[in-house]
Amino acid sequence: MGGMPLNDMPWWRWRANVRSALHMLSDPVFHQECWLPGLPGYGDVTDAVYRLVEDTWLDNWSAEKYIGTVFRDTQEAALVDVAVLRVLRIMHQVGADAPVAAYLQHHGWPEAVRAAREAHVRLALADGDNPDAPPTSLDELAATVTTV
Repeated sequence: MGGMPLNDMPWWRWRANVRSALHMLSDPVFHQECWLPGLPGYGDVTDAVYRLVEDTWLDNWSAEKYIGTVFRDTQEAALVDVAVLRVLRIMHQVGADAPVAAYLQHHGWPEAVRAAREAHVRLALADGDNPDAPPTSLDELAATVTTV
């Protein structure tokens, strides 16, 4: 998240958390190289979903509520809504404490990954970042959201 500053949005810390979650959820190589082997510093699927909905309550209402504060426009919000719904559907079916492999093997996972990718790309490009860069660690995210 090194391009355009996130803090041009009023609730940029929430945006950073949502972007981090979408980035991790959208990258199948990351799933295989980081989540499956349990690489320290990147959490797991449950951690990503928590960052996605923790402050925003996107599990309870539409991202449209946050246009102008977290999301720049209706297209960003719509893409985030689709990603959230697909990922949460799987989480509710598999269980929040399931191993990473259970998510990756779920029949709906590829569609959830695709939806997360579409949202991630849109948000990353709007912030001036390379959507194809690997996801950053949770320590790097924490450093980002604690800066003023």
